[in-house]
Order: sequence, then C-alpha cells, then structure tokens
Amino acid sequence: MNKLRLVAGVLVLGLAAAGCGGAKVDDTSGAAPSSNASAGAGTAPAGTVKMAINGWVGYEASAAVVDYLLENKLNYKVEKVNLAEEPSWQGMESGSVDVVLENWGHDDLKKKYIEEKGVAVEAGSTGNKGVIGWYVPEWMVQKYPDITDYKNLNKYADLFKTSESDGKGQLLDGDPSFVTNDEALVKNLKLDYKVVYAGSEAALIKAAQQATQQQKPLLMYFYEPQWLFNQLKLVKINLPPYTDGCDADPKKVACDYPPYDLDKIVSKKFSETGGPAYELVKNFNWTNDAQNQVADDITNNGMTPEDAAKKWVEANPTVWQAWIPQ
Repeated sequence: MNKLRLVAGVLVLGLAAAGCGGAKVDDTSGAAPSSNASAGAGTAPAGTVKMAINGWVGYEASAAVVDYLLENKLNYKVEKVNLAEEPSWQGMESGSVDVVLENWGHDDLKKKYIEEKGVAVEAGSTGNKGVIGWYVPEWMVQKYPDITDYKNLNKYADLFKTSESDGKGQLLDGDPSFVTNDEALVKNLKLDYKVVYAGSEAALIKAAQQATQQQKPLLMYFYEPQWLFNQLKLVKINLPPYTDGCDADPKKVACDYPPYDLDKIVSKKFSETGGPAYELVKNFNWTNDAQNQVADDITNNGMTPEDAAKKWVEANPTVWQAWIPQ
C-alpha cells in the first residue's frame, strides 16, 4: 500500500494479519516450501517459485490459491517468504522473491524498482478493489450520528482516550509497516488524536470485535477486502475527498486514501524465465468476495491455507481454469 502502511491489510484473528493475512509479519525473510508441496513426489518439479507473503489474511488467501494451482496443476514447487511490504520489493532485487501477489499502490516503490532499477515489472490486476480508511463500530453511528464527519471527531475525542494515547483520542492502526497516512492526517486535519499501533491485522480485528460486542468506543484504521465485514458492521469516516495528487507529499496529506486497484508485481527475471508459472500469476484475477471466502475459512473455520484453497478450487473450476496457460 503507498509506503506509509497500512490497514488490514488485515491479519487474522487467531491467524495473522492479512498480508493484508494473519499476525504481524516480520521484516526478515524465512523461505519454506509450502506444506502441500507435491512436486518431486513423482516427477521432478517444473521449477521453483519464491512468493512473498505479506502480513494480512487477504494476501494469504490469494497466495494459498495460486500456490495450490502452481503445485497441483503445473507441478511447480512454491517457497513462501514471510516479509513486510517494502522488503518484498527488495527481495526481487536480491533474487529471494519472484512474486508479490497483492500490491497496495506503492508508487514510490514502483518508481524505484520498476522504473529506475529495472528489477521488477507489473503483472496486472488481481481483480480485488482495495479501500483504506478510518472506521467506527455501527453502534457509535447510531448513538452519535454526526461522528462520521471528520470535522466532528474532536468533540468526541474523550470517548477514545486510552492509557496509550497521552490524553488524546486514540486512532488505532495496525502494523506500522502497513500503508498509512494517519499520523500526517491527524496533524494536518488538526485532530486531537494520537495514532497508536496495535501491531497486526489480528489485533485490529480483535479490537473491532470487542468494540462491537461490548459497545466500547473505537476509531480504527482498516481496509477492504476483509472477511470481517461479513460478520459485523463498521462505518467509514468521511475524510476530505481524495483528489489526484493530494497525497503526493506524505507529510502534507490532508485527504482520504485513494481507491486501490490491487495488482501483482514480479521480478523481471521471473517475467522472462518463469514460463507457465509466470503466465498463471499474470492471469490470476478474482473478486473481493472470493478472497473473503478463502480468508474466512483460514481464519474462522479451522482450515489450513492449503485446505481452504483446495475447497475454493474444487468449487470454482470455471474461474481458475481460465488462469491456466494453454
């Protein structure tokens, strides 16, 4: 996401942030073959794909499906590398990463690694539409109808005070590596709030669930696609509308986040030598609802990413068959 990071990117209750999938993802890498790797059990694998896994469950859901297809339909071995967003791009330069499967904007990184260094290339949209913003539980809007206008947030600041917010209202963010403009927004919109980092998507989700169940005030950074919206209602705060270029200077941002057409980034080498694996990644394209289905199974239904992916693949052959190179 434009490197400020975010929002859950979401990751995961009992999982880990989404990657915008599961808990907080470390900035250091650790490559490991996926647990459903079948390549090599019979014939030799067609090759190895090194896939970055960012810290939210939506990302993990997409990665699980692509991983499953690479291994079970194209006979590739997949190595998943747990990384935060920017280190994933660095990995494409060092050779430790072939694929970033869900990129949230990051025009700065595109300029650096695609335009200037020439070590990465765009590989098309994932089909997912990303939204980042500030949210409150629905009950707060019912009780305080004007709270959705950012101009009214200061009069409600006392509701959001916590032991960590230094006498101000708390704006709860996720992992500091997520795409976020929130500290600049608080300052430039003259809001009596302090950004406090929960540390992961999972922590954001837990806070939202508790705020809804216990009717505790909560103002939080969050995003879509996210399975949580299928279970409870959060209402987005109306920040000053986004206009092209209003976020060009990270220190002067005073507008809402842009709409994100989430896309895939691959190393230039992989685009040239990845063969059918690259073609599958390039063709991969699905919906927010599809991602949320797999993410929900991973987070709430006790399924491993591999099992959740297998379930989705078996139920949606007409979707994924179009991704398989002919």
